[in-house]
Amino acid sequence: MHPVRAFAATALAPVALIALAALVGGGWIWAALSYMTLLAFSLDRLITRIDPPADPERPLPSADALSVVLGLAHFVLLALTIRALATGGLGAGPWLALYVAAALFFGQVSNSNAHELIHRPNKRLFNLGKWVFISLLFGHHTSAHNKVHHRFAASHDDPNSARPGESFYAFAPRAWAGSFVKGYEMERADIHRRGTGGATPYVTYITGALGLLILSGLAFGPWGIAVHILLAAYAQIQLLLSDYVQHYGLARARDPETGKLAPIGPAHSWNSRHWFTSHLMLNAPRHSDHHSHPARPYPQLVLHDRREAPILPASLPAMAVVALFPSLWRPLMARALVRFEAGRTETTG
Repeated sequence: MHPVRAFAATALAPVALIALAALVGGGWIWAALSYMTLLAFSLDRLITRIDPPADPERPLPSADALSVVLGLAHFVLLALTIRALATGGLGAGPWLALYVAAALFFGQVSNSNAHELIHRPNKRLFNLGKWVFISLLFGHHTSAHNKVHHRFAASHDDPNSARPGESFYAFAPRAWAGSFVKGYEMERADIHRRGTGGATPYVTYITGALGLLILSGLAFGPWGIAVHILLAAYAQIQLLLSDYVQHYGLARARDPETGKLAPIGPAHSWNSRHWFTSHLMLNAPRHSDHHSHPARPYPQLVLHDRREAPILPASLPAMAVVALFPSLWRPLMARALVRFEAGRTETTG
């Protein structure tokens, strides 16, 4: 099978379902919600295979092509969903079901795809990913992820790395505000170092977000603005949950004399072995290899052996749900971390 085909089938199916849900309603709403929840959970448990990474020497233009299709489809789905939710006609149950289904897609698929795009050297691909984040009122993530997170991940210098024992509810506001500020500081420092002057991309992030909100208001009235904000908020929570889960409790060593962090390695990110949601999220759960090779296209990402990199007890979306319940999350992850450390000790010993 072509290395991109399974990603395309898995990630494009909810595009069609959510579009039909927003346009037609009825059973399509429940089909879209089921795909993003029950079907994803069930297939993660039923499909046990682990696909090998694609040949790193093989060009994969279709991988970027799929990202472009998903990026453009994001804007179509966002408009269709805002229209369906803002203009009335849906009962409370279908309204909530469509909202959750679409927001899960924006938070899990659109965010993963935008994340992939902002790592591409092609400026047009990068800008498409940036505007997906801007449409979700999270444009600063473009700067913070590339210039802060990838440099400082798994350390206290990174706002988006969760500390041991920290709840998601303490992490989320700290990560959002901290990444906004640190991303801006990095952009200003880069401008100063280049000596070029000028404004930071934050002008585009903020004015772009405001412009899109105004567009939602002009098209669908005040409810259009409200629904846009609600969808963006849910999507942002999904992204923050992913960040919270993927580095929780892991830390890089720091040289006591120089203060420099040790190079990031497989042991500094949590990974998932689940086939379905890995394909749905463009291999975002193969997080260790992404940090080691940020520019590597998603089909070529490697899933490290569990003795090299920690493996989550369940899929990334499932663990994101558990993270909302600190009393369940903390002991579960403490046991997972003990198992990983024990495996590493056996291997090195």
